[in-house]
Amino acid sequence: MNDFSAALPPQFDAGRNLLLIDGKKVEPSGGQWFDAIDPCTGKAIAQIAEGDARDIDRAVASARAAFEGPWSRFKAADRQLVLLRLADLIEREFDDLALADTLEMGRPITPSKAIRSIIVRALRHFAGLATAIHGYTLENSAPVELMSMTLKEPVGVVGVIIPWNGPIFSAVWKCAPALAAGCTIVLKPSERGSLTPLRFAELCLEAGIPPGVVNVMTGHGGAGAALSAHPDVDKISFTGSCGTGQKIIAASAATVKKVTMELGGKSPNIIFADANLDLAVPMAASAIFNNSGQVCSAGSRIFVERAIHDEFVARLAEVGRHYVIGHSLDPATQVGPIVSDVQFERVCGYLDLAPREGASILLGGSALDEGDLARGFYVAPTVLGNVHDDMRVAREEIFGPVGCVMPFDTMEEVIARANATQFGLAGAVWTRDISRAMTVARRVRAGTIWINHYHTMDPGVPFGGYKMSGSGREGGFDHVESYLETKGVWVRTDA
Repeated sequence: MNDFSAALPPQFDAGRNLLLIDGKKVEPSGGQWFDAIDPCTGKAIAQIAEGDARDIDRAVASARAAFEGPWSRFKAADRQLVLLRLADLIEREFDDLALADTLEMGRPITPSKAIRSIIVRALRHFAGLATAIHGYTLENSAPVELMSMTLKEPVGVVGVIIPWNGPIFSAVWKCAPALAAGCTIVLKPSERGSLTPLRFAELCLEAGIPPGVVNVMTGHGGAGAALSAHPDVDKISFTGSCGTGQKIIAASAATVKKVTMELGGKSPNIIFADANLDLAVPMAASAIFNNSGQVCSAGSRIFVERAIHDEFVARLAEVGRHYVIGHSLDPATQVGPIVSDVQFERVCGYLDLAPREGASILLGGSALDEGDLARGFYVAPTVLGNVHDDMRVAREEIFGPVGCVMPFDTMEEVIARANATQFGLAGAVWTRDISRAMTVARRVRAGTIWINHYHTMDPGVPFGGYKMSGSGREGGFDHVESYLETKGVWVRTDA
């Protein structure tokens, strides 16, 4: 591996990154800091402020004041305009945002840059929806002359808690519809992905969004817990693990907050014997190896009809063998490091567990610690065979580049096995029989099903989970609607 290195772009602070509250950079109340670590090298690239409950109080107060003050005077067309300006600013600066994300969380630079289009489209899409918000005039059965209508109003102050596996994407994906709806935000990024969310908030100010509308509270879990429990926060929108989601729901319960949860998955990727393997094999590889498997909708349970099982496995392993593993700044790299030492140890624990459970390692199966790779947190793309549904590697979300391949014999069998999980985020089915494809799509209990495809998302299409994979939907007007309250209004017309 060549010696790839790059400094943070100049608009990012390689020293101490402060909190952003009420449009100002401020010191953390506790005076504590932590390092942002480059997972390719294990070296610190910046320091991040450790916010605590006192800082959450300040940020929420700022968001409440902005909600009741200048932001409330923005009409829908004004919100649309500033979001369109924000889209232009992010589009102009996206290469630098992608570089910062790559340096902090390790996603290879080529796919980091490739999401420019969906991020900018999402901002423009939700900007357009700002002016589509409306209530209705309704018939009623009152015995006197009364007109009834509904008003749509922003829910208020929203705590947005985002993961580390796509910081700038998650910041835009969650905040844009909240801003379109007229809410104000306290944004809590993961401690492993703080730099681009901070820059996102600065660009919001540059676009003309008033101070206090978007506040950024960096830190560890304590800051997120304080935000979830805060009595003046009206809604929490969270993406992350099921365990953390359960804690947030519990913390939110005392004040009966509205919550949107996009949680984990163990998504089934179902390959029938008549599938186009020239498409299905490389997309199955991408579905599990993309972003080193650190994707909530990763196709980690690969069900293959028995008649083609051996051929499919051989071809999948061959594709995986040719994935380029390397430094994330190398444009040729397809698989970069795991985000942190903690997550690296977790993934390696599953690799150690797999053979003890009886699984066969058909590809990879180990950490990569030779040469320059030894400096980072690298795991080989891995395919496991002889996997049974009751094994932990088949049941639990690994969040690494590890796919389990399992044969099946009938459609009824594979539907039942696909549904035999606590998760229900996504899935896919590969077949030339459209009737069979639609049957599987209807009967697999998951929020998204791709047919003869995998992993495409669009801001106009809802995304979310069944069962323990979450509640609520993101994308489309459903996403904006989740940040709105509906008020009934009655007007007596003969008074």
